[in-house]
Amino acid sequence: MKRQLFTAEHEAFRETVRTFLAKEVTPYYEQWEKDGIVSRDAWRAAGRQGLLGLAVPEEYGGGGNADFRYSAVLAEEFTRAGAAGLALGLHNDIIGPYLTSLATDEQKRRWLPGFCSGEIITAIAMTEPGAGSDLQGIRTTAEDRGDHWLLNGSKTFISNGILADLVIVVAKTTPEGGAHGLSLLVVERGTGGFERGRNLDKIGQKSQDTAELFFNDVRVPKENLLGELNGAFVHLMTNLAQERMGIAVAGIAGAEHLLEITTQYVKEREAFGRPLAKLQHIRFEIAEMATECAVTRTFLDRCIADHSDGTLDAVHASMAKWWATELQKRVADRCLQLHGGYGYMTEYRVAKAFTDGRIQTIYGGTTEIMKEIIGRSLLG
Repeated sequence: MKRQLFTAEHEAFRETVRTFLAKEVTPYYEQWEKDGIVSRDAWRAAGRQGLLGLAVPEEYGGGGNADFRYSAVLAEEFTRAGAAGLALGLHNDIIGPYLTSLATDEQKRRWLPGFCSGEIITAIAMTEPGAGSDLQGIRTTAEDRGDHWLLNGSKTFISNGILADLVIVVAKTTPEGGAHGLSLLVVERGTGGFERGRNLDKIGQKSQDTAELFFNDVRVPKENLLGELNGAFVHLMTNLAQERMGIAVAGIAGAEHLLEITTQYVKEREAFGRPLAKLQHIRFEIAEMATECAVTRTFLDRCIADHSDGTLDAVHASMAKWWATELQKRVADRCLQLHGGYGYMTEYRVAKAFTDGRIQTIYGGTTEIMKEIIGRSLLG
């Protein structure tokens, strides 16, 4: 089915993204995977190409266009290129909205130009060793000391944790307030007491630096409070739908690309004197995956359109996230199986997609959390 979501402007942007990937990412990606981190030069190149701050107002160096379809194009092309390590989606679609919607004019002038140029790389620190999706379990504290906050605690699994120049930290500012006693504090590179732990060794997305962060009596200036005091819960819930949509878009794009690769492989690979594609079981497998992808794509494109119009709700974003990522996981497993022993070799794209994509059903809210959100909306 021909997609009707994108205009000629979106497709022109797609070509820009593909050119950027071919020139600035693909030639260096294998080395980044070995290094466990991408080059800061790639971030600055993305800024020069206009791929950062798509929705940031032009006065701060951004694209000035809040149309989520451009973010969807970016996610689709990065997924097809197997370039999850350069986390532009995290920067643009997850952290960007906090800065554009919550920052004061002074904060915007201070942070957004670098955000758009690639000079300032961002992260958000929510997850702790003992608290993931349960915000009430957060133990990092920020004590009001008059002219500053005194921040103490630790975070883990923080994407961009090593490279980040600016980290939005979720901390308890009113201990008795539970989830409604949390605030967002911005900690900048070089602040005393702010330390990074090891670059965590993951099974996939090797070039995406993921770190532990430690805050030991960090003096955070009062002017680095982002949004309302004790307002983090509402701020986080407001932005989660977009985060989950970005993950869902990557999920269906990943599944479709794996299907393309595998369809071509079974046409060329022979067994018992004929191509695998001539075997009925193989045809049925391909038919099932193609149908699942087509049905999912239709729903995802509708969700993208609704989100671009500002009408997508949290429940449908959760549906999109859990369904698309679980499909990606299922398709990756089946496609690897159809590649046989070659599918287990790291030089084959399907093997890398299998390990890189496994995190999709976990971060941004696990599949189980997505089902709970949907179930509560239906059953109370």
